[in-house]
Amino acid sequence: MPRSVRSNILITGASSGLGAGMAREFAARGRNLALCARRLDQLETLREELVAANPGIRVAIHSLDVTDHDAVFRTFRSFASGLGQIDRVVVNAGLGKGASLGTGRFAANRETAETNFVAALAQCEAAMELFREQNSGHLVVISSVAALRGARRAQTVYAATKAGLSTLAEGVRMDVVGTPIRVSAIHPGYIRTAINEKVAGVPFIVDAETGCRALARAIEREPATAYVPGWPWRLIAPLYRIAPAALLRKIV
Repeated sequence: MPRSVRSNILITGASSGLGAGMAREFAARGRNLALCARRLDQLETLREELVAANPGIRVAIHSLDVTDHDAVFRTFRSFASGLGQIDRVVVNAGLGKGASLGTGRFAANRETAETNFVAALAQCEAAMELFREQNSGHLVVISSVAALRGARRAQTVYAATKAGLSTLAEGVRMDVVGTPIRVSAIHPGYIRTAINEKVAGVPFIVDAETGCRALARAIEREPATAYVPGWPWRLIAPLYRIAPAALLRKIV
């Protein structure tokens, strides 16, 4: 049976970076959007851009700090009420703060853990409440290739949260097997955004437009899991899992 079009798509962390890039890609496909992030001014600017470039689509926006868990549930329900239904939720909001454990940066590491996993859990809960009521929907979590292995320095907690998020998505997927609800864990490789624009020597990095186009294509396929861009990450991922830690330490 052909997969139905996901007409109304909710994206968190949508004011910039991958979230804004995915919004542009889905808007170009004629989808209605529900966009939320902390920075309302940037969401307003993005909405104006999207509606001007894609007449006929609806773009709803809402200021949201995903660590305010009650607000996550209220915002998702508000979007669903305004658009009639939410067909896809992209759990994208996240942080990359942190440092090696034991170096006095617990606050930053905790903030990353709370945003990337606990807040993501709240988003998944809120999305799944809607989808179970509708008996349809597509939950997408934006994980990372960092989920494949542990990492050092600023990436230690980040990688751990992404591994947890990928496992969470797998558990939700197992829970709804045989229903019209789909669950995807998408693992981006290195995509150039404001967060990493000053970092040199990142392997296999692609520009934001290329990366977001690949993300949208992967999400539209609704796979259980995907590495993005497919080349070279579909090849690298299995090797990454078994590479000696000493080798990984030199490149991540």
